[in-house]
Amino acid sequence: MKKFVSLLLVVLTMATLMVGCGAKKELIFTTGSETGTYYGFGTILAGQISDKTDSTVTAIVGKGSKANIELMDVGDAQMGLVQSDVMSYAYNGVSQFTTAITGFSTVAALYMEQVQIVTLDPTIKSVADLKGKTVSVGESGSGVYFNAVDVLAAYGMTLDDINPTYQSFGDSTEALQDGKIDAGFIVSGAPTNAVTSLATTRDVYLVELDDEHIAKLIEASPYYSKNVISGKAAESYGLEKDATTVAVGAVIIARDDVSEDAVYDVVSGIFDSIDTLAHDKKNELSLEFATSVTDVPYHKGAAKYFAEKGFTVPTK
Repeated sequence: MKKFVSLLLVVLTMATLMVGCGAKKELIFTTGSETGTYYGFGTILAGQISDKTDSTVTAIVGKGSKANIELMDVGDAQMGLVQSDVMSYAYNGVSQFTTAITGFSTVAALYMEQVQIVTLDPTIKSVADLKGKTVSVGESGSGVYFNAVDVLAAYGMTLDDINPTYQSFGDSTEALQDGKIDAGFIVSGAPTNAVTSLATTRDVYLVELDDEHIAKLIEASPYYSKNVISGKAAESYGLEKDATTVAVGAVIIARDDVSEDAVYDVVSGIFDSIDTLAHDKKNELSLEFATSVTDVPYHKGAAKYFAEKGFTVPTK
């Protein structure tokens, strides 16, 4: 009997210690295609959060912002990388979302991602020049698709004015290489691997947006802002000059039922150790931009972290 009591005490003590230590929180993080910035940067973020906190984050390939939100909505992922405009469309049930999806919250805004209209044809200089051309507008339901529709609309065009194809970043650049399409919309933080790889073998051109049509686009969709692709990004594409376009924000979101502690781990794992992130996008991270979202309230775990740093964000 004494041996049984002693053994029971040992088991109870071990159980107490295990509870005290807490099990690692497991989070699935849906990103983007393997040749895009979402996946490249997302895997690095996931690795750092897992290494430095009590939460384990696994980054998986995603099919774009709309698909990432829908995957989270059905519970197959706990976090996702999405465009700020698509996030707002989903939350408000507008555009391609027939019903509102509100079971998620903002975690942090990361960086701006540029609308890049890529072509190998130097005669295509304006969006208007895409009329009658075969153009990839991103995977169906992706954030790229939304952006393509918006940009075309600013020029008085619709998908009916082009011959649209629905391809990922990698497939779009491969189709450009093979002469199967004339241009492709790619929305990602520049430089984007798919475009950089294409530029190693071919002369790449970016179709620019002019100020008049940028103003028209922003008036209709205030999620956009004017942006210039320059410096290292322009050099990696082999561009002879800077390229003017528009951009939207890349934002991490999480399901509302993810614990406060887990989301706190995500934010602290990123922003407490920005310098150790092995990706150029780390240079665009800041607490000011991370807390700049106003359309979708923040998760309480993120709000707790930002409050400790002196930033107040809206919550549900």
